[in-house]
Amino acid sequence: MQAQRVCLLHYHELGLKGHNRSHFEHQLINNLKSALASEYPQAKVTSISGRELISCPDDVAAAAIARIAAAQPGVVKVSIGLQVARELEQINAAALRLCQENEPYHSFKVAARRANTDFPIDSMQLNQLVGDYLCEHLPQKQVKMKQPDLIVHVEVIQAAAYVFARQLPGVGGLPAGTAGKVVSLLSAGFDSPVATWRMQKRGACVYPLHFSGAPETPDTSTAQVTDIVKVLARHGGIKPLLSIPFGSYQRKIALESPEKLRIVLYRRLMFAVAEAYAQRIGAKALVCGESLGQVASQTLDNIAATSAVLQMPIFRPLIGNDKQEIINEAQALGTYGLSAAPAEDCCTLFMPRSPETHAKAAEVEREWAKFPVRQWVMAMLEPVH
Repeated sequence: MQAQRVCLLHYHELGLKGHNRSHFEHQLINNLKSALASEYPQAKVTSISGRELISCPDDVAAAAIARIAAAQPGVVKVSIGLQVARELEQINAAALRLCQENEPYHSFKVAARRANTDFPIDSMQLNQLVGDYLCEHLPQKQVKMKQPDLIVHVEVIQAAAYVFARQLPGVGGLPAGTAGKVVSLLSAGFDSPVATWRMQKRGACVYPLHFSGAPETPDTSTAQVTDIVKVLARHGGIKPLLSIPFGSYQRKIALESPEKLRIVLYRRLMFAVAEAYAQRIGAKALVCGESLGQVASQTLDNIAATSAVLQMPIFRPLIGNDKQEIINEAQALGTYGLSAAPAEDCCTLFMPRSPETHAKAAEVEREWAKFPVRQWVMAMLEPVH
Protein backbone atom coordinates (compact mmCIF):
# COMPACT_ATOMS: atom_id res chain seq x y z
CA MET A 1 0.00 0.00 0.00
CA GLN A 2 1.29 3.44 -0.93
CA ALA A 3 1.29 5.97 1.92
CA GLN A 4 -1.86 8.11 1.80
CA ARG A 5 -2.03 11.56 3.41
CA VAL A 6 -4.97 11.63 5.85
CA CYS A 7 -6.57 13.67 8.62
CA LEU A 8 -7.83 11.69 11.58
CA LEU A 9 -10.56 13.42 13.59
CA HIS A 10 -10.97 12.90 17.33
CA TYR A 11 -14.04 13.73 19.40
CA HIS A 12 -14.98 13.48 23.07
CA GLU A 13 -18.51 14.58 23.96
CA LEU A 14 -19.96 12.94 20.87
CA GLY A 15 -18.49 9.63 21.99
CA LEU A 16 -20.59 9.69 25.18
CA LYS A 17 -23.92 9.51 23.37
CA GLY A 18 -24.54 5.78 23.75
CA HIS A 19 -27.29 4.47 21.48
CA ASN A 20 -27.63 7.89 19.79
CA ARG A 21 -23.96 8.04 18.85
CA SER A 22 -24.47 6.89 15.25
CA HIS A 23 -26.89 9.78 14.66
CA PHE A 24 -24.31 12.32 15.87
CA GLU A 25 -21.51 10.70 13.84
CA HIS A 26 -23.66 10.70 10.70
CA GLN A 27 -24.42 14.41 11.17
CA LEU A 28 -20.75 15.22 11.71
CA ILE A 29 -19.79 13.37 8.51
CA ASN A 30 -22.45 15.31 6.57
CA ASN A 31 -21.19 18.59 8.03
CA LEU A 32 -17.61 17.75 7.07
CA LYS A 33 -18.60 16.82 3.53
CA SER A 34 -20.56 20.05 3.18
CA ALA A 35 -17.67 22.15 4.54
CA LEU A 36 -15.19 20.53 2.15
CA ALA A 37 -17.43 20.34 -0.92
CA SER A 38 -16.60 23.66 -2.57
CA GLU A 39 -12.79 23.56 -2.26
CA TYR A 40 -11.96 19.87 -1.82
CA PRO A 41 -14.76 17.78 -3.33
CA GLN A 42 -12.32 14.89 -3.88
CA ALA A 43 -11.61 14.56 -0.12
CA LYS A 44 -13.26 11.37 1.13
CA VAL A 45 -14.79 11.23 4.63
CA THR A 46 -15.30 7.85 6.33
CA SER A 47 -15.72 6.39 9.83
CA ILE A 48 -13.07 4.07 11.26
CA SER A 49 -12.99 2.57 14.75
CA GLY A 50 -14.72 5.44 16.54
CA ARG A 51 -13.00 8.17 14.51
CA GLU A 52 -13.66 10.09 11.32
CA LEU A 53 -11.04 9.89 8.59
CA ILE A 54 -10.50 12.29 5.72
CA SER A 55 -8.39 11.05 2.81
CA CYS A 56 -6.58 14.08 1.37
CA PRO A 57 -5.75 14.52 -2.33
CA ASP A 58 -2.18 15.69 -1.62
CA ASP A 59 0.18 16.95 1.06
CA VAL A 60 -0.52 20.64 0.41
CA ALA A 61 -4.29 20.20 0.70
CA ALA A 62 -3.99 18.28 3.99
CA ALA A 63 -3.16 21.37 6.07
CA ALA A 64 -6.11 23.34 4.67
CA ILE A 65 -8.46 20.38 5.07
CA ALA A 66 -7.34 19.97 8.68
CA ARG A 67 -8.13 23.64 9.41
CA ILE A 68 -11.61 23.30 7.89
CA ALA A 69 -12.26 20.10 9.85
CA ALA A 70 -11.00 21.59 13.13
CA ALA A 71 -13.56 24.41 12.78
CA GLN A 72 -16.50 21.99 12.78
CA PRO A 73 -18.35 21.66 16.11
CA GLY A 74 -17.95 18.15 17.49
CA VAL A 75 -14.27 17.87 16.54
CA VAL A 76 -11.84 18.03 19.49
CA LYS A 77 -8.61 17.69 17.51
CA VAL A 78 -7.36 16.81 14.05
CA SER A 79 -4.27 14.68 13.47
CA ILE A 80 -2.47 15.15 10.17
CA GLY A 81 -0.62 12.01 9.18
CA LEU A 82 -0.24 9.03 6.89
CA GLN A 83 -2.20 5.86 6.27
CA VAL A 84 0.01 2.86 5.45
CA ALA A 85 -0.20 -0.91 5.31
CA ARG A 86 0.01 -2.86 8.57
CA GLU A 87 3.64 -3.66 7.95
CA LEU A 88 6.47 -2.55 10.25
CA GLU A 89 8.62 -1.37 7.34
CA GLN A 90 5.91 1.01 6.10
CA ILE A 91 5.10 2.20 9.64
CA ASN A 92 8.76 3.00 10.28
CA ALA A 93 9.12 4.85 6.99
CA ALA A 94 5.98 6.91 7.71
CA ALA A 95 7.20 7.77 11.22
CA LEU A 96 10.56 8.96 9.89
CA ARG A 97 8.90 11.00 7.15
CA LEU A 98 6.66 12.77 9.65
CA CYS A 99 9.60 13.49 11.95
CA GLN A 100 11.43 15.11 9.06
CA GLU A 101 8.36 17.15 8.11
CA ASN A 102 7.89 18.54 11.61
CA GLU A 103 11.28 20.20 12.09
CA PRO A 104 12.45 21.99 14.13
CA TYR A 105 12.31 19.95 17.34
CA HIS A 106 14.90 18.52 19.73
CA SER A 107 13.15 15.65 21.51
CA PHE A 108 10.52 13.07 20.62
CA LYS A 109 8.79 9.92 21.78
CA VAL A 110 6.64 7.23 20.16
CA ALA A 111 3.09 6.51 21.37
CA ALA A 112 1.86 3.31 19.70
CA ARG A 113 -1.48 1.55 20.11
CA ARG A 114 -2.62 -1.74 18.65
CA ALA A 115 -6.42 -1.73 18.48
CA ASN A 116 -6.71 -5.07 16.66
CA THR A 117 -5.15 -8.14 18.28
CA ASP A 118 -4.75 -9.88 14.93
CA PHE A 119 -1.72 -7.64 14.35
CA PRO A 120 1.25 -9.72 15.61
CA ILE A 121 3.14 -6.88 17.35
CA ASP A 122 1.61 -5.56 20.57
CA SER A 123 1.62 -1.91 21.64
CA MET A 124 4.73 -2.06 23.84
CA GLN A 125 6.74 -3.90 21.19
CA LEU A 126 5.58 -1.45 18.52
CA ASN A 127 6.69 1.47 20.69
CA GLN A 128 10.13 -0.05 21.06
CA LEU A 129 10.60 -1.09 17.43
CA VAL A 130 9.51 2.23 15.92
CA GLY A 131 11.48 4.13 18.56
CA ASP A 132 14.64 2.14 17.80
CA TYR A 133 14.24 2.82 14.09
CA LEU A 134 13.87 6.57 14.65
CA CYS A 135 16.85 6.68 17.02
CA GLU A 136 18.96 4.96 14.38
CA HIS A 137 17.96 7.42 11.63
CA LEU A 138 17.78 10.53 13.82
CA PRO A 139 20.89 10.30 16.01
CA GLN A 140 20.86 14.04 16.69
CA LYS A 141 17.43 13.86 18.36
CA GLN A 142 16.79 13.04 22.02
CA VAL A 143 14.20 10.54 23.24
CA LYS A 144 12.20 12.15 26.04
CA MET A 145 9.26 10.37 27.66
CA LYS A 146 7.90 13.41 29.52
CA GLN A 147 6.96 16.56 27.63
CA PRO A 148 8.84 15.86 24.38
CA ASP A 149 8.78 18.43 21.59
CA LEU A 150 7.22 15.90 19.21
CA ILE A 151 5.04 12.82 19.77
CA VAL A 152 4.85 10.28 16.97
CA HIS A 153 1.55 8.43 17.27
CA VAL A 154 1.06 5.02 15.69
CA GLU A 155 -2.38 3.40 15.63
CA VAL A 156 -3.03 -0.01 14.11
CA ILE A 157 -6.77 -0.26 13.52
CA GLN A 158 -8.94 -2.19 11.12
CA ALA A 159 -7.18 -2.80 7.80
CA ALA A 160 -4.45 -0.16 8.01
CA ALA A 161 -1.99 1.65 10.25
CA TYR A 162 -2.12 5.39 10.89
CA VAL A 163 0.93 7.43 11.82
CA PHE A 164 0.69 11.09 12.79
CA ALA A 165 2.79 13.65 14.61
CA ARG A 166 1.02 17.00 14.17
CA GLN A 167 -2.34 17.92 15.66
CA LEU A 168 -4.65 20.91 15.47
CA PRO A 169 -7.06 21.70 18.31
CA GLY A 170 -10.72 21.57 17.33
CA VAL A 171 -13.62 23.61 18.68
CA GLY A 172 -15.27 20.68 20.49
CA GLY A 173 -18.97 20.67 21.30
CA LEU A 174 -21.59 18.78 19.29
CA PRO A 175 -22.10 18.56 15.52
CA ALA A 176 -24.18 21.43 14.17
CA GLY A 177 -27.72 20.33 13.35
CA THR A 178 -28.12 17.75 16.14
CA ALA A 179 -29.94 19.96 18.67
CA GLY A 180 -32.85 21.39 16.66
CA LYS A 181 -33.61 24.86 15.30
CA VAL A 182 -33.25 28.22 17.04
CA VAL A 183 -33.70 31.82 15.87
CA SER A 184 -30.87 34.15 16.87
CA LEU A 185 -31.38 37.92 17.06
CA LEU A 186 -28.18 38.97 15.33
CA SER A 187 -26.88 42.54 15.32
CA ALA A 188 -23.59 43.95 14.02
CA GLY A 189 -22.23 44.28 17.57
CA PHE A 190 -19.78 42.07 19.44
CA ASP A 191 -22.21 40.14 21.59
CA SER A 192 -24.83 38.44 19.43
CA PRO A 193 -22.36 36.83 16.97
CA VAL A 194 -20.58 35.20 19.94
CA ALA A 195 -23.92 34.06 21.40
CA THR A 196 -24.87 32.63 18.00
CA TRP A 197 -21.55 30.80 17.75
CA ARG A 198 -22.04 29.25 21.18
CA MET A 199 -25.37 27.81 20.04
CA GLN A 200 -23.78 26.45 16.87
CA LYS A 201 -21.19 24.77 19.07
CA ARG A 202 -23.97 23.11 21.08
CA GLY A 203 -25.34 21.52 17.91
CA ALA A 204 -28.15 23.98 17.13
CA CYS A 205 -29.21 24.85 13.61
CA VAL A 206 -29.35 28.66 13.78
CA TYR A 207 -31.62 30.94 11.76
CA PRO A 208 -30.13 34.46 12.07
CA LEU A 209 -32.59 37.36 12.25
CA HIS A 210 -31.45 40.99 11.98
CA PHE A 211 -33.43 44.18 12.55
CA SER A 212 -32.07 47.11 10.54
CA GLY A 213 -32.84 50.79 11.04
CA ALA A 214 -34.25 51.12 7.50
CA PRO A 215 -35.99 53.12 6.22
CA GLU A 216 -35.02 55.64 8.93
CA THR A 217 -31.29 54.92 8.44
CA PRO A 218 -29.21 53.57 5.53
CA ASP A 219 -29.34 49.77 5.49
CA THR A 220 -25.57 49.36 5.97
CA SER A 221 -25.96 47.10 8.98
CA THR A 222 -27.52 44.32 6.88
CA ALA A 223 -24.40 44.06 4.72
CA GLN A 224 -22.24 44.04 7.84
CA VAL A 225 -24.29 41.29 9.49
CA THR A 226 -24.27 39.31 6.22
CA ASP A 227 -20.47 39.30 6.42
CA ILE A 228 -20.66 38.15 10.05
CA VAL A 229 -22.92 35.26 9.00
CA LYS A 230 -20.31 34.25 6.41
CA VAL A 231 -17.71 33.97 9.19
CA LEU A 232 -20.09 31.93 11.35
CA ALA A 233 -20.94 29.70 8.38
CA ARG A 234 -17.39 28.30 8.41
CA HIS A 235 -18.51 26.23 11.38
CA GLY A 236 -21.72 24.95 9.80
CA GLY A 237 -25.23 24.95 11.21
CA ILE A 238 -26.29 28.45 10.18
CA LYS A 239 -28.95 29.39 7.67
CA PRO A 240 -29.18 32.48 5.39
CA LEU A 241 -29.83 35.79 7.11
CA LEU A 242 -33.29 37.31 7.34
CA SER A 243 -33.11 41.10 7.69
CA ILE A 244 -36.21 43.10 8.62
CA PRO A 245 -36.53 46.91 8.26
CA PHE A 246 -37.49 48.06 11.74
CA GLY A 247 -36.97 51.81 11.74
CA SER A 248 -40.53 52.90 10.92
CA TYR A 249 -41.92 50.83 13.82
CA GLN A 250 -39.41 52.39 16.17
CA ARG A 251 -40.56 55.82 15.05
CA LYS A 252 -44.18 54.93 15.84
CA ILE A 253 -43.23 53.69 19.30
CA ALA A 254 -41.08 56.78 19.91
CA LEU A 255 -43.96 59.09 19.01
CA GLU A 256 -46.60 57.40 21.16
CA SER A 257 -44.87 56.09 24.30
CA PRO A 258 -42.87 57.55 27.19
CA GLU A 259 -39.26 58.16 26.19
CA LYS A 260 -37.82 56.13 29.07
CA LEU A 261 -39.66 52.95 27.98
CA ARG A 262 -38.65 53.02 24.29
CA ILE A 263 -35.88 50.43 24.57
CA VAL A 264 -38.05 47.95 26.44
CA LEU A 265 -40.87 48.36 23.89
CA TYR A 266 -38.48 48.08 20.93
CA ARG A 267 -37.09 44.83 22.30
CA ARG A 268 -40.51 43.42 23.08
CA LEU A 269 -41.50 43.99 19.45
CA MET A 270 -38.29 42.35 18.22
CA PHE A 271 -38.96 39.35 20.44
CA ALA A 272 -42.56 39.13 19.21
CA VAL A 273 -41.41 39.11 15.57
CA ALA A 274 -38.65 36.60 16.32
CA GLU A 275 -41.07 34.25 18.06
CA ALA A 276 -43.55 34.42 15.18
CA TYR A 277 -40.72 33.68 12.74
CA ALA A 278 -39.54 30.79 14.90
CA GLN A 279 -43.02 29.29 14.97
CA ARG A 280 -43.25 29.58 11.21
CA ILE A 281 -40.02 27.63 10.61
CA GLY A 282 -40.42 25.13 13.44
CA ALA A 283 -37.73 26.54 15.75
CA LYS A 284 -38.08 25.80 19.45
CA ALA A 285 -36.23 28.72 21.05
CA LEU A 286 -34.77 32.20 20.55
CA VAL A 287 -31.19 33.33 21.20
CA CYS A 288 -29.87 36.80 22.06
CA GLY A 289 -26.56 38.28 23.19
CA GLU A 290 -27.68 39.89 26.43
CA SER A 291 -25.23 40.09 29.33
CA LEU A 292 -26.63 40.91 32.76
CA GLY A 293 -26.27 44.57 33.63
CA GLN A 294 -24.16 45.47 30.59
CA VAL A 295 -26.58 48.16 29.32
CA ALA A 296 -29.90 49.62 30.42
CA SER A 297 -32.01 47.05 28.59
CA GLN A 298 -30.19 44.18 30.32
CA THR A 299 -31.06 44.75 33.96
CA LEU A 300 -33.07 42.00 35.63
CA ASP A 301 -36.24 44.12 35.63
CA ASN A 302 -35.92 45.06 31.96
CA ILE A 303 -35.04 41.51 30.90
CA ALA A 304 -38.17 40.32 32.70
CA ALA A 305 -40.28 43.05 31.08
CA THR A 306 -39.11 42.20 27.56
CA SER A 307 -39.25 38.42 28.03
CA ALA A 308 -42.84 38.58 29.30
CA VAL A 309 -44.07 38.88 25.71
CA LEU A 310 -42.73 35.40 24.83
CA GLN A 311 -44.22 31.94 25.07
CA MET A 312 -41.12 30.02 23.97
CA PRO A 313 -37.71 29.87 25.72
CA ILE A 314 -35.06 32.46 25.00
CA PHE A 315 -31.42 31.50 25.52
CA ARG A 316 -28.81 34.04 26.68
CA PRO A 317 -25.43 32.25 26.36
CA LEU A 318 -23.50 35.38 27.45
CA ILE A 319 -25.60 36.33 30.47
CA GLY A 320 -22.69 35.86 32.92
CA ASN A 321 -19.86 37.20 30.74
CA ASP A 322 -18.31 40.65 30.95
CA LYS A 323 -17.57 42.75 27.87
CA GLN A 324 -13.86 41.96 27.69
CA GLU A 325 -14.53 38.22 27.79
CA ILE A 326 -16.99 38.63 24.93
CA ILE A 327 -14.55 40.74 22.90
CA ASN A 328 -11.79 38.17 23.43
CA GLU A 329 -14.08 35.44 22.11
CA ALA A 330 -15.12 37.61 19.14
CA GLN A 331 -11.44 38.05 18.27
CA ALA A 332 -10.84 34.29 18.40
CA LEU A 333 -14.00 33.66 16.37
CA GLY A 334 -13.05 36.17 13.67
CA THR A 335 -16.05 38.52 13.98
CA TYR A 336 -14.31 41.26 15.98
CA GLY A 337 -13.10 43.31 12.99
CA LEU A 338 -16.54 43.30 11.38
CA SER A 339 -18.30 44.26 14.61
CA ALA A 340 -15.77 47.00 15.36
CA ALA A 341 -16.59 48.82 12.11
CA PRO A 342 -19.21 51.59 12.49
CA ALA A 343 -22.72 50.74 11.30
CA GLU A 344 -25.92 52.69 11.79
CA ASP A 345 -28.70 50.29 12.76
CA CYS A 346 -31.85 50.14 14.85
CA CYS A 347 -29.90 49.87 18.11
CA THR A 348 -28.99 53.57 18.04
CA LEU A 349 -32.20 54.86 16.51
CA PHE A 350 -34.50 57.12 18.61
CA MET A 351 -32.60 56.27 21.78
CA PRO A 352 -33.83 57.93 25.00
CA ARG A 353 -31.54 60.26 26.93
CA SER A 354 -32.41 58.53 30.23
CA PRO A 355 -33.69 55.00 29.63
CA GLU A 356 -35.63 53.18 32.31
CA THR A 357 -33.46 50.61 34.08
CA HIS A 358 -36.16 49.11 36.31
CA ALA A 359 -39.28 48.93 34.19
CA LYS A 360 -42.56 48.23 36.00
CA ALA A 361 -44.51 45.39 34.42
CA ALA A 362 -47.89 47.12 34.70
CA GLU A 363 -46.63 50.32 33.05
CA VAL A 364 -44.97 48.40 30.23
CA GLU A 365 -48.13 46.36 29.56
CA ARG A 366 -50.24 49.52 29.52
CA GLU A 367 -48.02 51.14 26.87
CA TRP A 368 -47.72 47.87 24.93
CA ALA A 369 -51.50 47.64 24.61
CA LYS A 370 -51.56 50.91 22.63
CA PHE A 371 -49.95 49.29 19.58
CA PRO A 372 -51.35 46.91 16.93
CA VAL A 373 -48.58 44.41 17.63
CA ARG A 374 -50.09 41.45 15.81
CA GLN A 375 -50.67 43.58 12.70
CA TRP A 376 -47.09 44.88 12.82
CA VAL A 377 -45.63 41.40 13.26
CA MET A 378 -47.57 40.05 10.30
CA ALA A 379 -46.52 43.00 8.16
CA MET A 380 -42.82 42.52 8.99
CA LEU A 381 -43.00 38.81 8.20
CA GLU A 382 -45.19 39.15 5.12
CA PRO A 383 -42.25 38.68 2.67
CA VAL A 384 -41.15 35.49 4.49
CA HIS A 385 -42.49 32.24 3.06
